[in-house]
Amino acid sequence: MAETRPLVPVVTIDGPSGSGKGTISRRVADQLGWHLLDSGALYRLVALAGLDRGLDPESVAAHAALAETMRVSFGADAAGAERVNLEGQDVTARIRLEEVGQGASRVAAWPPVRAALLERQRRFAEPPGLVADGRDMGTVVFPGAVLKIFLTASAEERAARRHKQLKDKGSAVSLAALSREIAERDLRDSTRAVAPLRPAEDALIIDSTGLSVAAVVERVLELGRQRSLWS
Repeated sequence: MAETRPLVPVVTIDGPSGSGKGTISRRVADQLGWHLLDSGALYRLVALAGLDRGLDPESVAAHAALAETMRVSFGADAAGAERVNLEGQDVTARIRLEEVGQGASRVAAWPPVRAALLERQRRFAEPPGLVADGRDMGTVVFPGAVLKIFLTASAEERAARRHKQLKDKGSAVSLAALSREIAERDLRDSTRAVAPLRPAEDALIIDSTGLSVAAVVERVLELGRQRSLWS
Protein backbone atom coordinates (compact mmCIF):
# COMPACT_ATOMS: atom_id res chain seq x y z
CA MET A 1 0.00 0.00 0.00
CA ALA A 2 1.36 3.43 -0.93
CA GLU A 3 2.23 5.80 1.87
CA THR A 4 1.89 9.56 1.57
CA ARG A 5 3.52 12.07 3.90
CA PRO A 6 2.80 10.92 7.48
CA LEU A 7 0.37 12.99 9.54
CA VAL A 8 3.07 13.36 12.20
CA PRO A 9 6.77 14.09 11.55
CA VAL A 10 8.92 11.03 10.94
CA VAL A 11 12.71 10.79 10.92
CA THR A 12 14.13 7.63 9.38
CA ILE A 13 17.57 6.24 10.19
CA ASP A 14 18.57 3.36 7.94
CA GLY A 15 21.85 1.53 7.61
CA PRO A 16 23.65 -1.81 7.65
CA SER A 17 24.26 -4.04 10.66
CA GLY A 18 26.65 -2.50 13.17
CA SER A 19 26.34 1.04 11.84
CA GLY A 20 24.98 2.21 15.20
CA LYS A 21 21.53 3.13 13.93
CA GLY A 22 19.74 1.52 16.88
CA THR A 23 21.74 3.42 19.49
CA ILE A 24 21.55 6.69 17.56
CA SER A 25 17.81 6.36 16.95
CA ARG A 26 17.07 5.74 20.62
CA ARG A 27 19.21 8.71 21.73
CA VAL A 28 17.58 11.03 19.18
CA ALA A 29 14.08 9.86 20.14
CA ASP A 30 14.86 10.33 23.84
CA GLN A 31 16.17 13.86 23.31
CA LEU A 32 13.14 14.85 21.23
CA GLY A 33 10.57 13.03 23.37
CA TRP A 34 9.38 11.19 20.24
CA HIS A 35 8.31 7.59 19.75
CA LEU A 36 10.81 5.00 18.50
CA LEU A 37 10.31 2.21 15.96
CA ASP A 38 12.98 -0.49 16.06
CA SER A 39 11.89 -2.24 12.88
CA GLY A 40 14.69 -4.78 13.12
CA ALA A 41 13.18 -6.00 16.39
CA LEU A 42 9.96 -6.88 14.56
CA TYR A 43 11.82 -9.11 12.09
CA ARG A 44 13.80 -10.62 14.96
CA LEU A 45 10.51 -11.34 16.73
CA VAL A 46 9.17 -13.15 13.67
CA ALA A 47 12.34 -15.26 13.54
CA LEU A 48 12.25 -15.95 17.28
CA ALA A 49 8.56 -16.87 17.24
CA GLY A 50 9.30 -19.29 14.42
CA LEU A 51 12.11 -20.89 16.40
CA ASP A 52 9.95 -21.19 19.51
CA ARG A 53 7.17 -22.87 17.53
CA GLY A 54 9.55 -25.20 15.73
CA LEU A 55 8.56 -23.93 12.29
CA ASP A 56 10.37 -25.03 9.19
CA PRO A 57 12.98 -22.23 8.86
CA GLU A 58 12.21 -21.99 5.14
CA SER A 59 8.41 -21.83 5.52
CA VAL A 60 7.49 -18.44 4.11
CA ALA A 61 3.72 -18.75 4.63
CA ALA A 62 4.02 -19.84 8.26
CA HIS A 63 6.33 -16.93 9.13
CA ALA A 64 4.11 -14.44 7.30
CA ALA A 65 1.16 -15.68 9.39
CA LEU A 66 3.21 -15.13 12.54
CA ALA A 67 4.08 -11.61 11.41
CA GLU A 68 0.36 -10.82 11.24
CA THR A 69 -0.78 -12.50 14.46
CA MET A 70 2.08 -12.47 16.99
CA ARG A 71 1.41 -10.40 20.11
CA VAL A 72 4.27 -7.98 20.71
CA SER A 73 4.79 -4.94 22.87
CA PHE A 74 7.64 -2.50 23.37
CA GLY A 75 8.31 -0.61 26.55
CA ALA A 76 11.02 0.49 28.97
CA ASP A 77 12.10 -0.55 32.45
CA ALA A 78 12.54 1.78 35.43
CA ALA A 79 15.98 2.78 34.16
CA GLY A 80 14.64 3.62 30.70
CA ALA A 81 16.15 0.56 28.98
CA GLU A 82 14.16 -1.06 26.18
CA ARG A 83 11.97 -4.05 27.04
CA VAL A 84 10.44 -6.26 24.33
CA ASN A 85 7.65 -8.76 24.97
CA LEU A 86 6.49 -11.61 22.73
CA GLU A 87 3.28 -13.43 23.63
CA GLY A 88 3.51 -11.98 27.14
CA GLN A 89 7.13 -13.06 27.71
CA ASP A 90 10.12 -10.74 28.06
CA VAL A 91 12.42 -11.56 25.13
CA THR A 92 14.59 -8.43 25.24
CA ALA A 93 17.82 -10.41 25.52
CA ARG A 94 16.82 -13.32 23.30
CA ILE A 95 16.04 -11.24 20.21
CA ARG A 96 19.64 -9.97 20.21
CA LEU A 97 21.16 -13.45 19.89
CA GLU A 98 23.18 -13.98 16.70
CA GLU A 99 21.03 -16.97 15.73
CA VAL A 100 17.94 -14.77 15.85
CA GLY A 101 19.68 -12.00 13.94
CA GLN A 102 20.58 -14.37 11.14
CA GLY A 103 16.99 -15.64 11.09
CA ALA A 104 15.70 -12.08 10.93
CA SER A 105 17.85 -11.35 7.88
CA ARG A 106 16.45 -14.47 6.20
CA VAL A 107 12.75 -13.79 6.87
CA ALA A 108 13.18 -10.10 5.98
CA ALA A 109 13.92 -11.16 2.40
CA TRP A 110 10.45 -12.73 2.04
CA PRO A 111 7.83 -10.40 0.46
CA PRO A 112 4.85 -11.89 2.38
CA VAL A 113 6.58 -11.22 5.72
CA ARG A 114 7.47 -7.67 4.72
CA ALA A 115 3.90 -7.04 3.54
CA ALA A 116 2.49 -8.39 6.79
CA LEU A 117 4.65 -6.01 8.84
CA LEU A 118 4.29 -2.89 6.68
CA GLU A 119 1.11 -1.41 8.15
CA ARG A 120 2.12 -2.57 11.62
CA GLN A 121 5.24 -0.41 11.31
CA ARG A 122 3.37 2.59 9.96
CA ARG A 123 1.05 2.58 12.97
CA PHE A 124 4.00 3.57 15.14
CA ALA A 125 3.80 7.09 13.68
CA GLU A 126 1.98 8.90 16.50
CA PRO A 127 2.27 12.44 17.91
CA PRO A 128 4.50 14.20 18.64
CA GLY A 129 6.72 12.34 16.14
CA LEU A 130 8.56 9.13 15.32
CA VAL A 131 12.18 8.10 14.86
CA ALA A 132 12.19 4.93 12.73
CA ASP A 133 15.27 2.72 12.65
CA GLY A 134 15.80 0.00 10.06
CA ARG A 135 16.93 -0.86 6.57
CA ASP A 136 14.01 0.34 4.43
CA MET A 137 12.39 2.99 6.58
CA GLY A 138 13.13 5.84 4.19
CA THR A 139 12.69 3.87 0.97
CA VAL A 140 9.57 1.78 1.64
CA VAL A 141 7.89 2.23 5.01
CA PHE A 142 8.03 6.03 5.34
CA PRO A 143 9.00 7.42 1.92
CA GLY A 144 7.38 10.72 2.90
CA ALA A 145 9.54 11.18 6.02
CA VAL A 146 10.61 14.75 6.73
CA LEU A 147 14.23 13.75 7.36
CA LYS A 148 16.01 10.63 6.11
CA ILE A 149 19.40 9.54 7.39
CA PHE A 150 21.51 6.69 6.04
CA LEU A 151 24.06 5.75 8.69
CA THR A 152 27.11 3.75 7.73
CA ALA A 153 30.60 2.85 8.95
CA SER A 154 33.50 0.78 7.71
CA ALA A 155 33.00 -2.99 7.76
CA GLU A 156 35.92 -3.34 10.17
CA GLU A 157 34.47 -0.87 12.66
CA ARG A 158 31.00 -2.38 12.44
CA ALA A 159 32.38 -5.84 13.22
CA ALA A 160 34.43 -4.47 16.12
CA ARG A 161 31.39 -2.71 17.59
CA ARG A 162 29.28 -5.85 17.41
CA HIS A 163 32.11 -7.91 18.91
CA LYS A 164 32.35 -5.53 21.87
CA GLN A 165 28.57 -5.63 22.40
CA LEU A 166 28.57 -9.41 22.54
CA LYS A 167 31.64 -9.59 24.78
CA ASP A 168 30.00 -7.14 27.19
CA LYS A 169 27.00 -9.50 27.33
CA GLY A 170 29.23 -12.49 28.03
CA SER A 171 29.02 -14.08 24.58
CA ALA A 172 32.19 -15.71 23.25
CA VAL A 173 32.17 -14.90 19.53
CA SER A 174 35.30 -14.45 17.45
CA LEU A 175 35.85 -11.19 15.61
CA ALA A 176 36.68 -13.10 12.42
CA ALA A 177 33.39 -15.01 12.56
CA LEU A 178 31.45 -11.79 13.15
CA SER A 179 33.20 -10.12 10.22
CA ARG A 180 32.12 -12.97 7.94
CA GLU A 181 28.54 -12.87 9.24
CA ILE A 182 28.28 -9.10 8.75
CA ALA A 183 29.67 -9.40 5.20
CA GLU A 184 27.15 -12.16 4.41
CA ARG A 185 24.29 -10.14 5.88
CA ASP A 186 25.34 -7.00 3.98
CA LEU A 187 25.29 -8.99 0.74
CA ARG A 188 21.92 -10.61 1.52
CA ASP A 189 20.31 -7.33 2.59
CA SER A 190 21.63 -5.30 -0.34
CA THR A 191 20.79 -7.84 -3.05
CA ARG A 192 17.36 -9.09 -1.94
CA ALA A 193 14.61 -8.62 -4.50
CA VAL A 194 12.28 -6.72 -2.16
CA ALA A 195 13.29 -3.52 -0.34
CA PRO A 196 17.06 -3.95 -0.68
CA LEU A 197 19.29 -2.04 1.72
CA ARG A 198 20.18 1.25 0.04
CA PRO A 199 19.93 4.96 0.82
CA ALA A 200 16.75 6.74 -0.22
CA GLU A 201 17.38 9.19 -3.06
CA ASP A 202 16.84 12.11 -0.67
CA ALA A 203 18.68 10.57 2.30
CA LEU A 204 21.61 12.29 3.96
CA ILE A 205 24.54 9.92 4.49
CA ILE A 206 26.48 9.99 7.75
CA ASP A 207 29.65 7.91 8.03
CA SER A 208 30.06 7.18 11.73
CA THR A 209 33.51 5.60 11.42
CA GLY A 210 35.65 7.04 14.20
CA LEU A 211 32.83 9.21 15.55
CA SER A 212 31.39 9.03 19.06
CA VAL A 213 27.70 8.33 19.65
CA ALA A 214 27.29 11.88 20.96
CA ALA A 215 28.82 13.36 17.81
CA VAL A 216 26.51 11.40 15.51
CA VAL A 217 23.43 12.27 17.60
CA GLU A 218 24.35 15.94 17.45
CA ARG A 219 24.80 15.72 13.68
CA VAL A 220 21.28 14.26 13.30
CA LEU A 221 19.80 16.91 15.60
CA GLU A 222 21.59 19.66 13.69
CA LEU A 223 20.19 18.38 10.38
CA GLY A 224 16.72 18.55 11.93
CA ARG A 225 17.30 22.08 13.17
CA GLN A 226 18.41 23.12 9.67
CA ARG A 227 15.00 21.93 8.43
CA SER A 228 13.19 23.69 11.33
CA LEU A 229 11.84 20.33 12.55
CA TRP A 230 12.78 21.26 16.12
CA SER A 231 14.65 24.03 17.86
